[in-house]
Amino acid sequence: MLRGAFRRATTAATRPSTFRPSLPSSSTNVRTVATRATQFTLNTGAKIPALGFGTFQDADAQEDAVSRCLQAGFRMIDTAQVYHVEEAVGRGIHKSGVPREDVFLATKLWCNKFHPDDVAASLEDSLKALDTPYVDLLLMHYPVVFQRGDEPFPRDANGRMILGKTTFVDTWRAMSSLVKSGKVKALGVSNFSQGEIQTLIDKTDVVPAVHQMEVHPYLQQRDFNKWLRGHGIHVVQFSPLGNMNPFYRKTGWSKDIAHTTPPITESELLLEIGKKYGKTPVQIALAWGINNGRSVIPKSVVDWQIEQNLAADFELDAEDMDRIATMDQRLRFNDPSADYEYRLYSDLEGIEGTKDGKTH
Repeated sequence: MLRGAFRRATTAATRPSTFRPSLPSSSTNVRTVATRATQFTLNTGAKIPALGFGTFQDADAQEDAVSRCLQAGFRMIDTAQVYHVEEAVGRGIHKSGVPREDVFLATKLWCNKFHPDDVAASLEDSLKALDTPYVDLLLMHYPVVFQRGDEPFPRDANGRMILGKTTFVDTWRAMSSLVKSGKVKALGVSNFSQGEIQTLIDKTDVVPAVHQMEVHPYLQQRDFNKWLRGHGIHVVQFSPLGNMNPFYRKTGWSKDIAHTTPPITESELLLEIGKKYGKTPVQIALAWGINNGRSVIPKSVVDWQIEQNLAADFELDAEDMDRIATMDQRLRFNDPSADYEYRLYSDLEGIEGTKDGKTH
């Protein structure tokens, strides 16, 4: 279970709203678009769905939400050890009736289990919680190594994070050895900088199959995305809807302008484009990510949101992709660098003006 303030912040911030945005009204000018089930090919040869289901927050609702999303047609589930929902996710997969081999399941190793001697045992804990013999993708959650032990957020007497004595390269080498066991099908990283990924490429024999990172119309990171494609690394967008989640405002991790920028649902440009296709701004934002060759993992525990998210895989015209490109403001909503005692995203956009916020 999530603890203390972290649990309160994450659950209270995401209670389902009773407001349901309607699809743009039909007219003779609305484009008829076909909903797809796009898949991309990883550098391992495996297929990964373009549209996935995120399970961050709402721990008590995830079992039913995962079951419903799979029954509705989702085929990728993204979770993490630190979300404390792996058991609920596992129950949800079984409850759905969808065969395990039809589900692309990803989880993330947490920072206090990055010591090479802890990696294999930590994976076993995840497999047991998820009630599965393997995961399709195992990610390193951050490049920062916390002090090893049972405390996920180890702090000193002054409340400052205690870092570990090994490096993310050591962790990556230990993760790489797990693939031969068949318990991990592909490896990836999350929240890495370009330089940190280059270090993995230079110092190890395994190129990440996936980089999961914050991408949305307000933080497009075009140069970094191009670099990742050039190295055969597939991008999975977390926070694909930008600042719609109040969690980041509560943590203080993002700069002030991020809090005053209109949310995706209020973007006049996305509203206008949505009318053309008979889609909501949320669906346009998700389709923009998919049309750029990336996977997106929106989260929701509300049926109508799940249904609308599932209908977000469709083709956007090039002219509309170009218009969405103008929305980039380099607004990063997830930057816990000050709290984690580690400069994350050091060579990337959107790191100026972030604050030291704690949720756990």
